Amino acid sequence: MPNKALRTLLLATTLISAPVFAQTPPAEEPTLKDKFDRTVLEAVGSPMANVDLDMKRVLDTLATLKPRPIIGAITAKEARTQPTIADAAALVMKEEGKGTQPSDVTAQDTTYKGANGDVPVRIYKPANASSNAPVVLYFHGGGFVIADLDTYDASPRAIAQQSGAIVVSAHYSQAPEYPFPAAHEDAVAAYKWVLDNAGSWGGDASKVAVMGESAGGNLAINVAIAARDQNLQAAVHQVLIYPLAGSNMQTASYEENDSSVPLNRPMMQWFVGQTFANEAAVQDKRIDLVGKADLKNLPPATVITAEIDPLNTEGQELAKKLKEAGVKVDARDYAGVTHEFFGLGNVVADAKDAQARVAANLKDAFGASEGRASTPSAQ
Repeated sequence: MPNKALRTLLLATTLISAPVFAQTPPAEEPTLKDKFDRTVLEAVGSPMANVDLDMKRVLDTLATLKPRPIIGAITAKEARTQPTIADAAALVMKEEGKGTQPSDVTAQDTTYKGANGDVPVRIYKPANASSNAPVVLYFHGGGFVIADLDTYDASPRAIAQQSGAIVVSAHYSQAPEYPFPAAHEDAVAAYKWVLDNAGSWGGDASKVAVMGESAGGNLAINVAIAARDQNLQAAVHQVLIYPLAGSNMQTASYEENDSSVPLNRPMMQWFVGQTFANEAAVQDKRIDLVGKADLKNLPPATVITAEIDPLNTEGQELAKKLKEAGVKVDARDYAGVTHEFFGLGNVVADAKDAQARVAANLKDAFGASEGRASTPSAQ
């Protein structure tokens, strides 16, 4: 068995392979490189050997962009300039002759007042939106440090198109310039802003859901918790996509994905070092949701997790804890895909399925709230 240094080198130079989809076969057969990559990664015991072929194509394309590893001495400013999954997906779509975004969704940029000043927000409106459309408040990922509205443009566009809802993608203050809990304070401010302003852009303030990916998934559920605790109007649904939900980096999925891409344990350690002032902050109940948070009396939830992801264990544990707290949960773990797969609906079959699942659950939630009095939730 190669040592860890050799394993890391192999992972950096020969990204992944995949079994054929069980339900939806890929459009092309594995190449010789795909087969070789799988053999190498199986030999070193990497979970990347299980990645689906369409997911592999995106990650192989990302490797050609030569992103600098987000670990060690790299600064936040440098990390924010590195190529992303979104960049790789755009190249794959270009190769396949596909458009990069739905043509029937418009976007308007504006700002909301956050804890540290004006914060960018983007309002996505589908062409078929009703005159009083429901609203989804969406938070992007990036470990509370990197990424922005452009990096995570695909997910809110897809959900707006498929659900018929207006999707509001809210940026937030990022570390290390604004350490924890700045992002969480902004997220709650964004929710209040949506409740106060939805009507001005054709939204129905009585039907608002929250949604987020990765660190954004953590923000979304914390908004739902804050709404309960601050006696604000409750969200009608929460969509938590591979959410950051714990403080333990020794879980099974962290161990298995120590060197996975695009997210691994060293990257998560870097994000923690950038975001939190001390260990006490890392253990805050807003971060350690599975260990410390009160999850009772929260809105129904959709929880999406990815097999090849250090956050997989805590995501599944969060779904379990929510159910134990009496929350209705639809949880789905997608095999053969990695962290950040959700926005890849145009090129990854499981992403397309996950987006459809989320959109259907949001439609059901908005329908169930029809005619229901818009009253603050009980504390």
